[in-house]
Amino acid sequence: QVQLVESGGGLVQSGESLRLSCAASGSIFSPYGMGWFREVPGKERELVAMITTQGSTSYGDSVKGRFAISREGSRSTVYLQMNSLKPEDTAVYYCKLVTARPTVYWGQGTQVIVSS
Repeated sequence: QVQLVESGGGLVQSGESLRLSCAASGSIFSPYGMGWFREVPGKERELVAMITTQGSTSYGDSVKGRFAISREGSRSTVYLQMNSLKPEDTAVYYCKLVTARPTVYWGQGTQVIVSS
């Protein structure tokens, strides 16, 4: 069974930084990519950033130039460095793992609150 454990959320002021981590464990067959989505009440879950096992990255338009996704060499942990945070970045951030089958796994979510 695959588990995704997120950490690093919290309360910060506008302009500050946070780093989120997501560690995957379990039997992961043919992983394709990992990344982050975020959700606020009343809106659809949206892409923040994804990174494939080959290292290709993609970002949501609202975070380009401010956020950076990376992974450790084992490919089982991804990080999201969030700089210049804005109040509109306030959301629950979910880690996502996609395999080549494809199968999708989600973490439990971590809250990020940015005060103005």
